[in-house]
Amino acid sequence: MLDEKHGIVGGYVPERADWTIDQDWHLYTAEEHATWKTLYERQMKLIPGRASQHYLDGLADLPITVDAIPDFERLSDVLEKRTGWRVVAVPGMVPNDVFFTHMANRRFPAGQFIRKAHQLDYLQEPDVFHDIFGHVPMMVNPVMADFMQAYGEGGLKAMRLGELDRIARLYWYTVEFGLIAEPQGVRIFGGGILSSFTETRFALESPSPNRIGFDLERVMRTHYRIDEFQETYFVLPSIDTLFDMANTDFGPIYERLKSVRDYGLAEVLPTDHIYTRGTGEYHRALA
Repeated sequence: MLDEKHGIVGGYVPERADWTIDQDWHLYTAEEHATWKTLYERQMKLIPGRASQHYLDGLADLPITVDAIPDFERLSDVLEKRTGWRVVAVPGMVPNDVFFTHMANRRFPAGQFIRKAHQLDYLQEPDVFHDIFGHVPMMVNPVMADFMQAYGEGGLKAMRLGELDRIARLYWYTVEFGLIAEPQGVRIFGGGILSSFTETRFALESPSPNRIGFDLERVMRTHYRIDEFQETYFVLPSIDTLFDMANTDFGPIYERLKSVRDYGLAEVLPTDHIYTRGTGEYHRALA
């Protein structure tokens, strides 16, 4: 198994060079559609007042409904008209170069499988609910759509420069686990949170994690957790921050960061804009 953030799978040999597969929507079982329904219904009860308005607007515009796992072709036809993106089915996580190439060409690789009924609250590998319900609604927003493409292009460059850790941190703390300041308060836009029943509440309401104002170089110096809730979340001041990053040359940043240390999972700096200084109680209890 590769240790990269978008890597998979010892021994798996894809039939296609780009790792795409047919979704085979007609092969989903009634039980699998029922699992989708359960996941969808309980998230829809949670996200009002917690999800970003950008996400809610996107969800309302797409054929993502309670009744069944979405058909990627039908979904893509709508999404492509809005922002030029299409969803392509993959068997799970894919190698980094494949992931970045798809993203750079406005193709979002989504897991085609859905978790089992006994795995509702945690799945190590992102499935169709995580990818489609969690991520795709934000891609209706043109700023996010441009950022995601730029991230794919930047990821390919980061691979050549040996800077995958830096670019992965940016994705983690925005696309996956990002918060955003909106007129009504801090809201969630990261798909890793919005597809998680437990983290949707933890990220906004638990006293345990830090919530810190987003700063690009600060984020790219900060470690993250892959096996638990985050100890720190970063809050974008607005969606326009993503627009700025989509037009950023990361090369000089990589050079600057080579001479400075990284930050710990829960570290708070004197220069941080602190929305919430966490108690750390949740993660202390895990020790």
